[in-house]
Amino acid sequence: MPTTPRVEAIDRALSLLTALAEAGPAGLPLNELAAATGVNKSTAYRALLTMRARGFASQAETTGDYRLGTAAMALGERFLTPQSLAQALHPALVALSREADELVHLGVLVGDQILYLDKVEPERAIRVWSQIGQRTSVAASAMGRALLAAREVPDDQLAAYLHHSEVSLEQLIAAVHAAREHGFSTELEENEPGVACLGTAVLQRGNPMAALSITMPAERLTQEREQQLSKLIRSVLPPLLPQGFSLPG
Repeated sequence: MPTTPRVEAIDRALSLLTALAEAGPAGLPLNELAAATGVNKSTAYRALLTMRARGFASQAETTGDYRLGTAAMALGERFLTPQSLAQALHPALVALSREADELVHLGVLVGDQILYLDKVEPERAIRVWSQIGQRTSVAASAMGRALLAAREVPDDQLAAYLHHSEVSLEQLIAAVHAAREHGFSTELEENEPGVACLGTAVLQRGNPMAALSITMPAERLTQEREQQLSKLIRSVLPPLLPQGFSLPG
């Protein structure tokens, strides 16, 4: 097949933009960006000047390192609205609910609360008070605990998430540590009497973007069931996640 024609200037700029995104908040110096992209150093410098002028790159005053600019980050935020995120992940929720025969929720972190974006109900009825658009405590929910664990929030900062919750700081620290150790989070009647949840974060290019939980009557969430659901999440979800999305670990 013939090679697709490329506009070299655009190709170089996109290579630099990708490298800046992969570098993360720390950024990279000019020489490392040039080496990583194969762009001549002087050419990379001129391209970065233009990208800075348009807000797609920024430069640290102290080190001179380049970082991704606010205009570039805003593009991703516009694409990943709550509605588009729920739409992209809905097929995975449907499959997981069908295989687990349980209620499945999708949520995102908003301040110190979890915002419900989507839910898929199983054929067998389960009495849970939840609806799309509802908010619930980060500290007392499996989705919240999964996101705190995936975000690597330090213990001394977890107290910021105790609002809207009767969970103690010690309980939250233990729950977040357990989520990191086991690869999933749990919540047993701490958010709603008689109800338990098992949750996991959903990453986009390594960054925690959302979380999902499997919800059921508390008596069903035994240790054996926890292991079953954890394995189910690992087997069912990955093939159905959009490109660039993954599970922790």
